[in-house]
Amino acid sequence: MTQMSIWTDLTGVEHTLKYVDAGGVRTRALQAGTGEPVLFLHGTSGHLEAFIRNLPAHVAGGYAFHAIDMVGHGYTDGIDEPYRIPRYVEHVLAYLDAIGAERAHFVGESLGGWVAGRLAADHPERVGKLTLVAPGGTVANPEVMARIKTSTRLAVETDDIDLTRKRLHLLMHNPAKDVSEELVQVRHDIYHRPDFVRRVGNLLCLQEIENRREDLLSPEQMARITAPTLIVWGAQNPFGDIPEAHRMNESIPGSRLEIFGECGHWPQHEHSERFNELNLAFLGDGA
Repeated sequence: MTQMSIWTDLTGVEHTLKYVDAGGVRTRALQAGTGEPVLFLHGTSGHLEAFIRNLPAHVAGGYAFHAIDMVGHGYTDGIDEPYRIPRYVEHVLAYLDAIGAERAHFVGESLGGWVAGRLAADHPERVGKLTLVAPGGTVANPEVMARIKTSTRLAVETDDIDLTRKRLHLLMHNPAKDVSEELVQVRHDIYHRPDFVRRVGNLLCLQEIENRREDLLSPEQMARITAPTLIVWGAQNPFGDIPEAHRMNESIPGSRLEIFGECGHWPQHEHSERFNELNLAFLGDGA
């Protein structure tokens, strides 16, 4: 199968890749379009390229697309402290302030969903609508945590690109279709930045049980979310079973759950056309 390049996906759409000072953290951001801002947040050890397939449709839909590398991820600066959920939230709020946005719609995938959910619970005035894509942060599963920690450390601390490839393959139901060699190379380069290697322990701190339990998105916190919420889950999600999605759906008042078949941990990428259509209808719904 011929795989399209990241840059091919963006052909014909004016966009800017830039650095923004977000509360003193040099933050890489992909920006495009005009209208209400929609901020896309990636998962653990991820980066903004996770949302390349979503940019053209959301810009065409009349939204200002923003995807960032969260603190210590991608090409955004790291900090010399564990990357805990309140710190991620602080960084995201600083980015909103930096772009002059009183509030935004959020699309958070995995860790990004955890961060967006916590932000929506604690700062409801900053959130329009909330899309949680295979969100993490509601359970502490030692087996899953060990898988994330071990696979990430191996890929970061060993200069073998096949380990990065395997780390990406973990995410997808059909890696042959959805993991391009370009995506592997992008992540491999990120994983081997000296700053990233030096601080990988900070990045993986939420895979330690004591940190994770303190930062979990509790049923009480989810019950405080007032933003209209869409939850999207992959039926073959390797990092969370379907009952986890249903519990989140039950905990967030008025939320809607959509489960994608033949889909792993990146629904927005693996089934981008379906996701884009669904999310744009959700964002455009006046409810």
